[in-house]
Amino acid sequence: MFGKPGSTATRKISFTLALAATGVLALGACGGGDSGGNADAAKGGNSTGPITYVQGKDNSGIVQPAIDKWNAAHPDQKVTLKEQTDQADQQHDDLVQNFQAKNADYDVVSVDNIWTSEFAAKGWLQPLTGDYALDTSALLPATVNAETYNKTLYAAPTTSDGGLLYYRKDLVPTPPKTWDEMMSMCSIAKANNIDCYAGQYAQYEGLTVNVAEAINTFGGSILSEDGKTATLDTPEAKAGLDALVKGFQDGDIPKQATTYQEEQGRQSFEDGKLLFLRNWPYVYSLAKTDGSSTVKETFGVAPLPGASDGKTGASSLGGHAAGISVYSDHKKTAFEFIKFLQSEEIQKDWLTKGSAAPVISSLYDDATLVQQFPYLPELKTSIENAVPRPVTPFYPAVTKAIQDNAFSALSGSKSTDAALSDMQKSVQNAISGGQ
Repeated sequence: MFGKPGSTATRKISFTLALAATGVLALGACGGGDSGGNADAAKGGNSTGPITYVQGKDNSGIVQPAIDKWNAAHPDQKVTLKEQTDQADQQHDDLVQNFQAKNADYDVVSVDNIWTSEFAAKGWLQPLTGDYALDTSALLPATVNAETYNKTLYAAPTTSDGGLLYYRKDLVPTPPKTWDEMMSMCSIAKANNIDCYAGQYAQYEGLTVNVAEAINTFGGSILSEDGKTATLDTPEAKAGLDALVKGFQDGDIPKQATTYQEEQGRQSFEDGKLLFLRNWPYVYSLAKTDGSSTVKETFGVAPLPGASDGKTGASSLGGHAAGISVYSDHKKTAFEFIKFLQSEEIQKDWLTKGSAAPVISSLYDDATLVQQFPYLPELKTSIENAVPRPVTPFYPAVTKAIQDNAFSALSGSKSTDAALSDMQKSVQNAISGGQ
């Protein structure tokens, strides 16, 4: 879950890349209800005992130490870590298979925040209500909203993430506050023979993240609040996608950015070839410490630019949460364990030892932590203004529709109008249960 950036199992993958694949298994998990869900949710309520915590590969080495602390304090309720692979789609499909098999050994599972609604709709996650109600008052509201489906909390936020704007402060002393202002600064890039701006525009989950940010920043949306209607046929949605399309047409976003995932953009920025970069917090420490980085002392960090003055850009929300399987035989232990993962002690440990963005709001204002991680105030602003990617049980099909059509628009094979029209139809078909 917390991989070292730069390897094949990077932290940015664990926080931001979810379902790029939309195979039969993933799509099959999205339809209908679970006939045994209510009965399963009622079992194991007061039972304690050993449990298993399932998550992606712990590349940062911060999860097992947390479990060791728990086990030392709870010798009769020990937690065993089961690591999945470092690939998000494989993690998702493994959870689906074990939920479908009603595997009681998957007691607590780490879920990307875009999976929560899918698993909740299938009746696989224990609703966090009644005896399982969590006190979320200290948490960033956006992280709680991301784990809420049909007005019910289904998973406990454990890590968050938000997009940031990295910029060359030696060339741009004051970061841009609006998209248009940033584009107007591209003349500075041209004068210095470097590219102006890049995000993640390859055809994968990161493209959904970036396109959703553009649409939301310009006041549009992808789905209605109830998740039942596609809302891409609006002037606001067009303005958002148009901003990216025009950036490519004008050369302010380089053509090669259609091949960029997180790492390609980071490398270009560290090589001194980019004026502005939209990326995740993991880039900060690498840009500061990589031996090959040419911008160690010459870059700054700011919130994403908005569509107009006084309004911050709308980041797509990253992060993971811990959900309790309805099939667990020891749900009381599982519930206490997810509260433990949200404790200030563990949240601080995961930030300081693994650069995992915390879900506790006050930690972003902690002077000691800010001294160690200067980007925390900007990251808090990003998360506070973040919008979850579309909350729907049919997310795999929705993200495919966004990626296919947005990529066509950015690469010039479709007009913005045609891309949005096709996107609207495909997304509506997906959330209506079409295959």
